[in-house]
Amino acid sequence: MIRLIQIVHPDQGRGIATVDGDRCRLLEKHKTIYDLAQAALASGHGLAAEAGDHVSDTVLDYGAIYEGTGFWQLLPSFDHPEEPTRCLVSGTGLTHMASAKNRDSMHEKGGEEEAEMTDSMKMFQWGLEGGRPEHGSIGVQPEWFYKGTGLIVKGSGEPLDVPSYADDGGEEPEIAGVYVMDGDGKPWRVGFTMGNEFADHVMEAKNYLYLAPSKLRNCAIGPELIADGSFEDVSGTVSIERNGEVVWSRKILTGEDNMSYSLANLEHHHFKYAAHRRPGDAHIHFYGADGFSFGEGFSLQDGDVMVVSWKGFGRPLRNPIRISTETDRFVAVNRI
Repeated sequence: MIRLIQIVHPDQGRGIATVDGDRCRLLEKHKTIYDLAQAALASGHGLAAEAGDHVSDTVLDYGAIYEGTGFWQLLPSFDHPEEPTRCLVSGTGLTHMASAKNRDSMHEKGGEEEAEMTDSMKMFQWGLEGGRPEHGSIGVQPEWFYKGTGLIVKGSGEPLDVPSYADDGGEEPEIAGVYVMDGDGKPWRVGFTMGNEFADHVMEAKNYLYLAPSKLRNCAIGPELIADGSFEDVSGTVSIERNGEVVWSRKILTGEDNMSYSLANLEHHHFKYAAHRRPGDAHIHFYGADGFSFGEGFSLQDGDVMVVSWKGFGRPLRNPIRISTETDRFVAVNRI
């Protein structure tokens, strides 16, 4: 397993470094993980080997980079460096038992319909029954949602914004897969990274048909990209800090052992679309969450820090929430 970070220096520009405890080793050739991945595909000997061939003697202090006290600053752990709009950011929901229960509680109806299974639970049940087919077979398709392009992706330490038109904003602690397409349009998984998918749960709770616009928000990934990492049984914690103190926290689980869908089935249903296999494109795809503070009735305030930590996936992903105080404005479309 190799752990990588993307960094930037005010004079030297972008770079990649391997992580080993409190130290990082700068790569001397490749400047972005996207370029490293494409070079690994061209050479045919794998991402870890390609990175190992170009590790320099330059040692950096990871603590200073992570805390933002040095010249080198953290970037998101993956992007499309030349054309960020060629990075599709998307996700899959209703993949974990707890997420289904949280969604069901948001969408359940009262009165005579109270005993009827919601659409969310119906879809989750389909996943339980057919989301893990035999290897090489196609199983039931999961829920899928679009978040945006690479322009919405933030790194650790950067604020996640609740815009003026939003009803709320809240953390969604997940693991994301990052992918590149080769010259023939074949998808390749570069690795995994921890993420805060971030969504507007108040808007979604009004009606499940508002799921699509509730997801059109920025998100965060990193700090580290894990190549050749395990995604079987992953444990972690998510917490909210306010004025330097933890005001909410819970344990979380992810990985195939804790999901109703196999990773291969999720990937098939994302990349079966020809439009998702354009040569040279990049993808960041969130695999779903097992729990979040909104599901327990907690509301975030401006300046709260959302902290996501997954065992084996590097240092925690930390992002403050920034709530807009502007008044929502009408956007007029002009006629040519």
